[in-house]
Amino acid sequence: MTKQILLDTNFILTCLKQKIDFFEYLELEGYKILIPENVILELKKLKKNSVLNFLEKEEKKFQKISLQGKNVDNSIVNFAKENPKIVIGTLDREMRKKIRNSKISIRNKKKLEII
Repeated sequence: MTKQILLDTNFILTCLKQKIDFFEYLELEGYKILIPENVILELKKLKKNSVLNFLEKEEKKFQKISLQGKNVDNSIVNFAKENPKIVIGTLDREMRKKIRNSKISIRNKKKLEII
């Protein structure tokens, strides 16, 4: 099975703000990148057009997935519980406590690390 990683909104926003090329890193590590449609909708609501444009340009590098539920964070937590092998890319403390899966962190505002 291919290694998979699911990214949430704050992870994507923080990586872009700190100029971390998460797509390149994750591809080199052999991950298939999943981004929930709920995250894309959240970015639209936040009017993060530069982020949306970036994702549009890079759309071949990730797969959009549909998650059940209205609340994005809860949907990701539930998905993580149902798919324990998937790595979760979130910087949200509350979510990190609820998720037992491996997670990806940003170290020293520059480097990604899977823990």
